[in-house]
Amino acid sequence: MLETITQADWAILHAIRHLQCGTLDFLMPKITALGNLGMIWVLVGVCMIVSRRYRKWGILLLASLLTGVVLGSGILKPLVARARPCWLEPVVLLVGTPQDYSFPSGHTIASALSAVIIGRANRKWAPFAVMTALLIAFSRLYLYVHFPSDVLAGALIGLVIGMAGSRIAEKWEQKTE
Repeated sequence: MLETITQADWAILHAIRHLQCGTLDFLMPKITALGNLGMIWVLVGVCMIVSRRYRKWGILLLASLLTGVVLGSGILKPLVARARPCWLEPVVLLVGTPQDYSFPSGHTIASALSAVIIGRANRKWAPFAVMTALLIAFSRLYLYVHFPSDVLAGALIGLVIGMAGSRIAEKWEQKTE
């Protein structure tokens, strides 16, 4: 089973390498930078906190991001200790070589949980949040710093954290009404 996943990971990464072009080479490092340290999502969370209407959602977003970091980077990455594709196959990277392990994708955890929480806070914001999350996740593959299974696992973990966080916020809102 693990060998099948590994083969699929490499096949997908190699197919994505065929998409390389000057435009994507320019855009993908900038898109991935939005997810560095979850900065775009932290910024959104801080903006939500400033608004009385969305304050609870902003607090929850920041707390969920912290949960994602602890679970993803603090526990799972060292536990699984999976090498990154750029460590295993020589490629010219368009970003700096990451120093931590590959599984799961922290950028994707943060993006997925944020998209869920932001979308639940205000449905009008959902398309922006989801599109940004998808672009950040894809950028990790395009830049050859994650395997598809790292990104998929990150998305699933992020979705679970985001849905759990959203339920907490909704119950919190009901109690304070």
